[in-house]
Amino acid sequence: MSSADERLHLLQVARSEVLAGRMSRRAFLRLGLALGLSAGATALAACGGGASTPAPASPPPSPAAGPTGRLRVASEIPVQLDPAFASSDAEILILNHVYDYLVDIDASNAIVPRLAREWTISDDGLRYRLNLATGVSFHDGSPLTAADVVWTFNRLRDPALQLPTADLYANIADIAADGDSAVVFTLTEPNPFFLYDLSDNHALILLANTENPATAFNGTGPFKVVEYRTENRIDLTANTAYFQSGKPAVASLEIIFFADQAAAVDALRGGQVDLVLRMPTPLFQTLQQAGGVVTVQTPTNGFDLVRLRADREPGNKPEVIRALKLATDRDAIFRQVKAGLGAVGRDSPIGPLFSAYYSEETPLPARDPATARQLLATAGYPDGLQLDLHVPDSGDRPDLAVVLKEQWAEAGININVIVEPESVYYGDNGWLEVDLGITGWGSRPIPQFYLDVMLVSGAVWNESHFSDPEFDALAATARTTLNEEERVRAYREIQRILIERGPIIIPYFFAQLSAHREGLRGYVAKAFPGRTDLAAIAV
Repeated sequence: MSSADERLHLLQVARSEVLAGRMSRRAFLRLGLALGLSAGATALAACGGGASTPAPASPPPSPAAGPTGRLRVASEIPVQLDPAFASSDAEILILNHVYDYLVDIDASNAIVPRLAREWTISDDGLRYRLNLATGVSFHDGSPLTAADVVWTFNRLRDPALQLPTADLYANIADIAADGDSAVVFTLTEPNPFFLYDLSDNHALILLANTENPATAFNGTGPFKVVEYRTENRIDLTANTAYFQSGKPAVASLEIIFFADQAAAVDALRGGQVDLVLRMPTPLFQTLQQAGGVVTVQTPTNGFDLVRLRADREPGNKPEVIRALKLATDRDAIFRQVKAGLGAVGRDSPIGPLFSAYYSEETPLPARDPATARQLLATAGYPDGLQLDLHVPDSGDRPDLAVVLKEQWAEAGININVIVEPESVYYGDNGWLEVDLGITGWGSRPIPQFYLDVMLVSGAVWNESHFSDPEFDALAATARTTLNEEERVRAYREIQRILIERGPIIIPYFFAQLSAHREGLRGYVAKAFPGRTDLAAIAV
């Protein structure tokens, strides 16, 4: 047996151990690196890369088993229920249970099968062939075929439609059906994170040629829409023909909308809802000693981003960016706003949860309001700055704005805090236009997502309008290289650039805070709440 064959054999044996639950994915990754394989390739092999990867077998249902009971979940008010445009937790939560993804992300950020039950990847990383589950139907009875997948992704990547996924899928050269039950993606250049891209929040599979995706609600998912009342709730019933054995576990799902998060928590206390998926830190603390309630903290890479537009005054002056950073006490913010739940940020979306890529090599500047004042004077603002700070009303963002107002005032940066409903802040892309804002970015399983949609020049959600050729080149390297060491170096340089000159401040990474009534079974909190699997919960 050749050296290469021996390594492949060892990797195949180890992969079997992962699937059997006798080896962790982390141990598998270490073995892959020891065998000279890239971390990206090894992780994909653990989840289905390189060779055909069958879905783990589901336990057979009891003969008398079937969905029973009613699950009531509190949610913010959704605005856009076309999967291609959805963005908020509330919107993704609903759509995630009406439709299905090709592949999903589990609570440990690993790729798991969903509609695609197995896949193979060519040696050059350019061709992905995914086999679809058989016997799957849409809620109107239409059978799922590869043509539906092709149509869905061609829609998502069509530049003419100006969808937020056009950039994400610009690397796809071709999508083709291979019969009715397999689809082949061909890329223009390698992308070791492509399976993660297929799990993007927007990539829910629609019936081909769906005319009104925002109102059709014709998915293959575990629940069917019964009634949607835009002002207060959406009622769903179990899809008893769902292809995943044992799901859904409840006969009906009610997602109840609350404009106020305190009201949602009160509803949990009062027994009107069973589960609240996210809440601000102060509300979470009030529930920690409440009888009949279970509180859950989940580490995430989610963060609140404070950013100043870099393409016009005053943000186009480097001294102003440096002044904002010097006026900010991140440790104090973490204590005051997050009560120590989560992790302190370092002005980069590559957080400590990405342990292979996170770096503290570049020091953060110590807080220095006096020097910040001097920098403002050098930039042409001897009397300081007056700015409007736009803030959504969700999470701890209003509290963050108050603390920033106090800290920045010492440096002569005076801000007028404008708190807006989350639906207004993100509505009509107003958040992309304002000079100064705070935006909540949900946790994603890979750091590349943030770079590609939030920070590279011209990215669809580049709210800071940041444009830096050195940064763009490093982001492209990290996105395409199959050499893990090269990717690590690129990510570390990216963190340095953002700390030194990026027009963003990330004061903390938040823990996902949720709570449910006692007796709920099967709840596993995910870092991005909207991707939580409500179909696995029994009441």
